[in-house]
Amino acid sequence: MAYRIQGATAVGLVCTDGVILASEKRVSWGGMVLSRAGRKVFRLTPNIGMACAGLVSDMQALAREAEAYANLYRLENNRPISVRAMAKLISNLLFQRGRIPLLTETIIGGVDDEGPMVYALDPLGSVIPDKFVAAGSGAPIAIGLLEAQYREDMNLEEGAELALQAIRSAAARDAISGDGVDLLIIKADGMEERSYPLKP
Repeated sequence: MAYRIQGATAVGLVCTDGVILASEKRVSWGGMVLSRAGRKVFRLTPNIGMACAGLVSDMQALAREAEAYANLYRLENNRPISVRAMAKLISNLLFQRGRIPLLTETIIGGVDDEGPMVYALDPLGSVIPDKFVAAGSGAPIAIGLLEAQYREDMNLEEGAELALQAIRSAAARDAISGDGVDLLIIKADGMEERSYPLKP
């Protein structure tokens, strides 16, 4: 059986002082727009977030389950879960679904003792670390802009601007993406949420 990932565009990138996660707001089903105010970026812990493209109900369920496991980890080990461990945890949650996967492409990002990190996960749980990633139907357009303009010495403000441009570029050509951009800016001492209109 072929599974179809619903449209969206999400990006994540590593900066010198943190991580940027971003997604657009449009929620669609086939050719119909169900909502123009969907949220596809999620805070999992004070220093780890998730951005998704796909079926919104599946990403919400995944975020709730991952957040619950992260809280249990903290209680049992008396320390917060690392970004790498969170990516592996979510990989296991995705993989255990077997033949009925959660229909979401997932980006995990955060900052811990090892520094800022971003991981890309597919619906079956593959875990791929990278400096910048894009997911969803608008990913081919977004990744082109990231490839051309990403620098490893970017700070968070420069990274936020690049992520915003990448989402806007993708939404200009991908009819299933649009209606605004949500950003999660993750630093060692916490995170900040921002929302922008699709057009500057």
